[in-house]
Amino acid sequence: MLDNIPRFDMAAKPMRQHLLPLAWLLSFPDVISHKNKLTKINMEGIKPPYLLLCNHNAFMDFKVATKAIFPHRANYVVAIDGFWKREWLLRLIGCICKRKFTNDITLVRQLKYVIDRGDIAVIYPEARYSLCGTTAVLPESLGKLVKILKVPVVTLICHGHHVNSPFWNLPDHKVKGTEATMKCLFTAEQVAQLDHKQIMQEIEKEFIYDDFKWQKDKGLKITYPQRAKGLHKVLYQCPACKTEYKMSSDGITLRCNHCGKEWEMTELGELHAKQGETEFSHIPDWYEWEREQVRKEVEAGTYSWSGPAQVDALPNADRYIDIGMAKLTHNMDGFTLTGEYQGESYEVKLPAASQYSVHIEYDYLGKKTDCVDLNTINDTLYTYPTGTEFSVTKMALATEELYNYWKSKK
Repeated sequence: MLDNIPRFDMAAKPMRQHLLPLAWLLSFPDVISHKNKLTKINMEGIKPPYLLLCNHNAFMDFKVATKAIFPHRANYVVAIDGFWKREWLLRLIGCICKRKFTNDITLVRQLKYVIDRGDIAVIYPEARYSLCGTTAVLPESLGKLVKILKVPVVTLICHGHHVNSPFWNLPDHKVKGTEATMKCLFTAEQVAQLDHKQIMQEIEKEFIYDDFKWQKDKGLKITYPQRAKGLHKVLYQCPACKTEYKMSSDGITLRCNHCGKEWEMTELGELHAKQGETEFSHIPDWYEWEREQVRKEVEAGTYSWSGPAQVDALPNADRYIDIGMAKLTHNMDGFTLTGEYQGESYEVKLPAASQYSVHIEYDYLGKKTDCVDLNTINDTLYTYPTGTEFSVTKMALATEELYNYWKSKK
């Protein structure tokens, strides 16, 4: 499939960051307007090169990172769709291309090159925006990468970016008083002394965060009139009647169109049932309850979804290629995509035991439906399920639970 189409050149050496004044100009006004407070811990004497690990909730994360490392240069790992139609610009500002959730030794070489050159290597290890403002799964290989790079490890954990612009409701909600903590987690000497498992444990502890809890603790009220719009993308299963795929949302209301129950999203980001019991006032608790339901299906060996999907391929940064309709299956074995393009049949398999997470999008590009982003080393396939009930959020949860299930079997 697409054998004659050139692929993105992953091996091209990352350029040293240019246009720094432009980056500052594009970042600082937004950071200032949201009254971001940056706190630095153990950063005395820490200068490039180092590895910067950031949590990921919104595009504002990049702008705060620019402020945090000022006035130094950095190279950022960015997904291939970020390069779409602007590869020249992304390369010029030092970005490194990655196909999400693939094991790519080329990326390790690129990061080592950046470090050896004396710059900052920036990674968003969750590899996607958080779905509900809490930690997404981190790659197990992160500790090994730290050992390879042999430089200080710095974390940048931002608070308030999800509630300001949630993945399911992107407009700026005008949150003031966002916060970020920049912390040297390990010096180069500590990296040398610890093994990769110890390093990984400490990184995972540092990445524990909850944006909705942060909002409530700070007492920050969000008066945005459409603050609940899109929430049903994440909360796809009704806790009252247990029905899936019948949720909807608009304004400040989340509702189940099967049993009719409604919840109001308050200015403090909590949910309150308009009638009867409030099953989950804290949005991440509802999300984790859904995960538990998926885990039960996985442990019972019954998890399965299959249906038609429209597929766009992104082999390089030039254009999306419509490769037509295909059959998408997600079950206990993982993802399978089968179809035909230009008279040639194809099959893409992503085994559950090899895929610890998956990237999803809601209303992708503003003109597409929800999609699952399937990646191999050479291809990125945006698959849009159609014609049947589904939730890409459930597929994302199932991907993680399937990986844990097969890992436990080993």
